Amino acid sequence: MKKAILSLACGESFEGTAIGFDGEAVGEVVFNTSLTGYQEILTDPSYVGQLVCFTVSEVGNTGIHHADGQAPEAQVAGFIARRTCRVPSNWRSQETLPDFLVRGRVPGIEGIDTRRLVRVLRSAGAQMGIIDATGASPQALVERAAKLPGMEGQNLASRVSCKATYEWTEGVEGRAPQPRTHEVVVVDYGVKRGILRQLVDIGCGVTVMPSGTTASEVLARNPAGVVLSNGPGDPAAVTGADRQARELLGKVPLLGICLGHQILSLALGGTTYKLKFGHRGGNHPVRDLLGGKIDLTAQNHGFSTDEASLKGKAQVTHVNLYDGTVEGIAAPDLKMFAVQYHPEDSPGPHDSRYLFRRFVQMIEGGT
Repeated sequence: MKKAILSLACGESFEGTAIGFDGEAVGEVVFNTSLTGYQEILTDPSYVGQLVCFTVSEVGNTGIHHADGQAPEAQVAGFIARRTCRVPSNWRSQETLPDFLVRGRVPGIEGIDTRRLVRVLRSAGAQMGIIDATGASPQALVERAAKLPGMEGQNLASRVSCKATYEWTEGVEGRAPQPRTHEVVVVDYGVKRGILRQLVDIGCGVTVMPSGTTASEVLARNPAGVVLSNGPGDPAAVTGADRQARELLGKVPLLGICLGHQILSLALGGTTYKLKFGHRGGNHPVRDLLGGKIDLTAQNHGFSTDEASLKGKAQVTHVNLYDGTVEGIAAPDLKMFAVQYHPEDSPGPHDSRYLFRRFVQMIEGGT
């Protein structure tokens, strides 16, 4: 068992045991409150550049099943847990979590008081941090962490986007394939496979295009609709994304998810800002102002749309009941709606899957 240290820019350090890949992890330290779905979290491209702390007391119990990944490999920069299971118990398990971390080159630390860490992050905000197992002093690591650039201004979406256009045909595992009724384009800012599977399941033919694709190149494919995907980093730093979205508005039905929601907000003339510690978990209540109901949602974002900046430009359709932040917008005249959370539920509750059907209804001429 090798000693490891997690040090934060705010001055806090935590001593634990190294797990996963033997190396140093550097990035923004955040926490996720989901009780299950650790594999989907670890493979979510929206976590690029982040060290993810799991608040649940033990992870790894069900092992790794490769079909559940949201990307081909692990995406997080580092792994933090109270305890990690090394002997999974699940008939679908193909690999242990520790072996998955080693194969994905993800350094980690376990055995720390994750409750205390979360209290620090909630009080001081998400922090730049370092996981180190070389024996460096905590103070030296704190000083290094304090000099690291934060998430603001980082264009991480371009880093994780696909490099070439491709077709996606795989639906949700175990479901019968649906006939293709509409051809849609997904602009990839770090798209999760769960989103692509849900689109296939409602009868969409799916073409995925790189984040740097111009609006004219997207429209040249004559899509019935366009999805702007989730992704990591600062939405205002994604080069050309707001212009791309602005040139698509009004020309084709648009659905924005997470980072795509923020990019559409910017395209409409709104602004975004960094949240103190973000929204990450599978239990965030969101009020649907149009449907008059409350959905429990899966979320993963560190930035949000400023509501006042959208006044007169878009309708706010969803609101987070924890802190009142904007969770959804719409511009019916432009055939656009977007949500800040993850309706594909990978992982999380299924309450919001109806939004994919709403997207198809919009394509077919509904609202």
